[in-house]
Amino acid sequence: MYHAPVWLPDGQQTPAAAPLPSPAELAQVARSQLKLPSPEIVTNPRGDQLVTLPTWLWLAGGWDQQSATAAVPGVSVTAVAKPTSLVWAMGDGATVTCGNGGTPFPASGDPRATSPDCGHTYRASSAGKPNNAYPVTATVHWSISWAGAGQAGTFPDMTTTANAAFRVAESQALNTGGG
Repeated sequence: MYHAPVWLPDGQQTPAAAPLPSPAELAQVARSQLKLPSPEIVTNPRGDQLVTLPTWLWLAGGWDQQSATAAVPGVSVTAVAKPTSLVWAMGDGATVTCGNGGTPFPASGDPRATSPDCGHTYRASSAGKPNNAYPVTATVHWSISWAGAGQAGTFPDMTTTANAAFRVAESQALNTGGG
């Protein structure tokens, strides 16, 4: 914390030490030092999505609790940011809210299976949209609290966001007659 210099005329006594910042003031410093990670979007299927095929949504990073501490001699305060929800704007008008960072698609999973906690199924192709893709946004909501020197409190929630573009194709089946 910065304190402006105090100028004293020659011969005058040194003033008393500047008061230490309060725990709430240190909490503000700790909050400003929080480095919230950007969400890293991952999907299955990877690449283009298909109409009526479930899309699994999860984060490869950006869902871990973060903390930062500010201290002066004798006083230490820690601010903690915890992710509380993940909100996906899917670009087709749908919103998906997840209580965690999503579940990665299992290596031997059934591509027709829906995600147990964080997924979406597109009902229309993205053809004709700008860049033939739906603009997708993943927003992590963080609750921020602090504690130290026998005191505690909260700050307003914070968010981090990542963007992607999902191309959604429509699978066409051909019936060639035969038989």
